[in-house]
Formats: sequence, C-alpha cells, structure tokens
Amino acid sequence: MNPFFRLQRDALLGLQRLIVGGAAFYDVAPAHPCVFFANHTSHLDTTGLLGAIPPTMRDRTRPVAGADYWDKTALRRYIAHSLLNVVLVDRAKGGAEALVPLTAALDQHDSLIVFPEGTRKDATLPGEFKSGLYHLSKDRPTLALVPVYQQNLHRALPKGAPFPLPLLCRSHFGAPLYNDRGEDKEAFLARMHQAVCDLADTF
Repeated sequence: MNPFFRLQRDALLGLQRLIVGGAAFYDVAPAHPCVFFANHTSHLDTTGLLGAIPPTMRDRTRPVAGADYWDKTALRRYIAHSLLNVVLVDRAKGGAEALVPLTAALDQHDSLIVFPEGTRKDATLPGEFKSGLYHLSKDRPTLALVPVYQQNLHRALPKGAPFPLPLLCRSHFGAPLYNDRGEDKEAFLARMHQAVCDLADTF
C-alpha cells in the first residue's frame, strides 16, 4: 500500500478510535487470509472493524461494499479506492456475478470484511443473513470465516446523524468457522448468524 495512503487511513482509524473507542477482544487471534463477517448497524462499522483487527493485517484486508454508495461522490471514491482498498460490488447484478470481485480478491490471498445482512439494521442483534457468505465459501472449505460482533456503533452514529457521539464501542472476534460440513444454505447461514449473536451475549 502507498505509504501516504496508509498514513491517511491510519489517521482516519485513529480518529474514530479517539471518539468512540474501539477495544478488540479475540477468542482466537485472526490469521490472514480470512473473511470477517459482522453485524451491520452504522457507517462506522467498516472503519471500526478495520481498526480493530491486528495492524499487520490491515494492508491486505479489504472491506466489501456497494458501488452505488461509495462511487457516488469524489470524496467517497477517494476513501474507498485509495484509503480502504474497498472491493466494490454492483448490488444491482446480484447472484454469482456480484461475487466475482470477492472471489478475485480471495484468489489474490486478500482477506475480506463482509456484512451478511446486506444493509444496516438499527438493532442490537443482526437481522437475517443473505446468501452471499454461503456462496462465497461453499467451494472453499478451508477458508476461515471469523464472526465479529460490534457493540454500540449504531448508537454512536445512527442513521441520519451528522457526527458520531463519544460512546464506548467494542468488537468481539470469535473463533474461525468453516463451510466444511456439507450443510444446505439455510443451515449454514443459521450457524453463522448464531455465531455473531453468541458474541453479543458476552458484552
């Protein structure tokens, strides 16, 4: 990563941690490459999670987000492409075609950050998971899937709020899981969803 962009990225992550905290708790220290999957409640989720992972993993960990949002303005494009190295997804395509950029990133041995709900939910526990995580991992039984629960970010920056509030936010990283049981889509997604909910119970 360009050192100038890394400096800006780390300053952005540091500013967020200064305002809303960002303590990280690991059941097992994550290892690269993997897919982090988490509850999604705030625009702070991506930078909150990226700031919570070990610094040595940040350069090769890429958040996944909708191109319709991040390509809308010049500032968003700069943050997405230059600072966060986002994998942009065309949500209008859907299905296997939408996963092509993600599989390409995994083939390059990058780690990913995904939010399986697909959209933000103003709730303590995650909503229903969409099928993308299943299809992304079903042919990769050794790919580590790391559940993450992020606490309080929906209160620190709820929908429509112009600035974050100084509330203590934390991230709990669970042990890695795998799509190696031969489960159908519904059973797999239920197991992944429960893993995130179980982490919420630890706070």
